[in-house]
Amino acid sequence: MIRDTTATFTTAEKDPTVLATQIASGTPWWVACVNGRVEGHATYGQFRTGPGYARGMEHSIHLSKAAQCQGLGRALMQALEDHARAQGVHVMVAGVSSDNPAGQAFHARLGYVECGRMMQAGYKWGRYLDLVLMQKILT
Repeated sequence: MIRDTTATFTTAEKDPTVLATQIASGTPWWVACVNGRVEGHATYGQFRTGPGYARGMEHSIHLSKAAQCQGLGRALMQALEDHARAQGVHVMVAGVSSDNPAGQAFHARLGYVECGRMMQAGYKWGRYLDLVLMQKILT
């Protein structure tokens, strides 16, 4: 996904050791596997630092192309949101690339609404891209 899409603005491949450390640190993390192969993952963390933002989280979800439209994304988000609610999270934020209308539609189907747009906040492949902010009130 990092290598061949603008769905994420990240340009550096994720290091498996770093990911393992993040998961082991207690960061909430869900992984979707099909036939023993990782096809998607989701996580969340505090949206902004400081005690006033303690009940606002931002999530990240990624699916392989093969896993899209199979219900895995919905299942990952359900588990993530249920966990967040149990932790007292009030609002979940999604930052979606303007170049990813499928990601925006996916979030809208789950009840997320666009609440802001940061013009040209991302840069990848010689292009500036907008960051679409979407949110869902959980409690």
